[in-house]
Amino acid sequence: MSIPISPDWSELLDLPLDRASAVPVFRQIYLGLRRLILAGAIPPGARLPPSRRMAEKLGVSRTSVVGVYEQLLAEGYVTGRVGAGTFVAEGLREPPEPAPSPQPPRHPLPAPALRLAALLPDLTQFGPAPFNTGRCGMDARSLETWRVLTARHMRRPDPALLGYTDPRGNPRLREAVARYLRTSRAVHCEPEQILILSGTQQGMDLVMKVLLEPGDAAWVEDPCYPALLGALRAAGARVVPVPVDGAGLDVGQGIAAAPDARLAYVTPSHQAPMGVVLSMARRLELLAWARETGAWIIEDDYDSEFRYAGRPLASLQGIDREEGRVIYLGSFSKVLFPGLRLGYAVVPKPLLPAFTAARYLADRQPPGLMEAVVADFLEEGHFSAHLRRMRAEYRSARDVLAEALSARLGNRLGIEVPDQGMQIMARLPAGESDAALAARGAAAGLILRPASTYFLAAPPVQALMLGFTGHSAQALRNGVEALRAIL
Repeated sequence: MSIPISPDWSELLDLPLDRASAVPVFRQIYLGLRRLILAGAIPPGARLPPSRRMAEKLGVSRTSVVGVYEQLLAEGYVTGRVGAGTFVAEGLREPPEPAPSPQPPRHPLPAPALRLAALLPDLTQFGPAPFNTGRCGMDARSLETWRVLTARHMRRPDPALLGYTDPRGNPRLREAVARYLRTSRAVHCEPEQILILSGTQQGMDLVMKVLLEPGDAAWVEDPCYPALLGALRAAGARVVPVPVDGAGLDVGQGIAAAPDARLAYVTPSHQAPMGVVLSMARRLELLAWARETGAWIIEDDYDSEFRYAGRPLASLQGIDREEGRVIYLGSFSKVLFPGLRLGYAVVPKPLLPAFTAARYLADRQPPGLMEAVVADFLEEGHFSAHLRRMRAEYRSARDVLAEALSARLGNRLGIEVPDQGMQIMARLPAGESDAALAARGAAAGLILRPASTYFLAAPPVQALMLGFTGHSAQALRNGVEALRAIL
């Protein structure tokens, strides 16, 4: 049975309207009526005032009120009866107030949610402050070329680039990447083995999904890149730290610790963060272990393009021609700019269907328009010219930082000037804590990466990783002065 709202009652409905508010009048009326319905001020079964009367009372158009009633009807707050009116639906009640904060939640979060939340990085560590690592210089000529290439595609866009495409990536870009890797990194690959990704991090995530079951053992370098550790732990893998010495990952110790590991993660051209190169003897030993046990090797070639003495080192994947146990990961983030979010994987042919399916399920496909621009950038020779300019710029920045550190802090820090990469390792004197110094640096406007946080079981090295790319010479010198003040 309906409960009619009398004319007197409709006059008592509290629906104040703020004509100066940025919230549209329609929205204010809707929210007001919904509040009254959920609070029980208009009880279930009650008939709302006719739209004309409500419009007159509020001083609005009848169209606005009719629209509000239709919205409430669509969302189930009211029901309509032809010839009878609009009535408040039965069974509605306002959600209960949340419990006071000290009380534990009634339903705890799932274990994966808690595990992932614990792996969230410090989101304040991505700014332009001196010594932040992984930053890219913005080359004016490359940016102008990028603008021209993008405008070319936007003037007459190819419909194929704006729709759903192959999850493996643009065929032109895959061909260009394969050609570049064969020439510059001695990677043994065909275009059909290339998967275009959003970056190395997505490549690692796909590796975990395709190759690992929870509890599977995985070798990691000790010290190790923290994001890789996060991906492994999120996948439920058993992380096996393998020490790194002057020849790179100690394969013998890895075999002794976990001979049946499903995969090994390595940075053979430039170990992160120690900077050593995996020796040829160790490379062959690692490949022999993988072939014998059926394990897989992830080769993260994260900054191989920036070698300042001699040619870039050949890849581990390039000497793995018998069975194809290496999954090679690379990225355009550090050679172009991180905001591009494009990388690639070279996948052994037997794994291609699984990796393609995992990539499809993760985020469907790469961004087609950006792929086309990058393909042009590679095919027309802009990429190689860009790399030459950036190597020269980064070498100059490295030298500026090394000279400033030696002149102002040479008696306090052990400076290791690298032949490759984007950062300098500065070892601290005995008794100094790199984590404590990083905290003091943050207060002084510096971003200092403590090397000790990369270590797992091995004795940690107390050192700071000081990025020099993407910072002006003056910013680097100023940063050295600020570092000197807090040491």
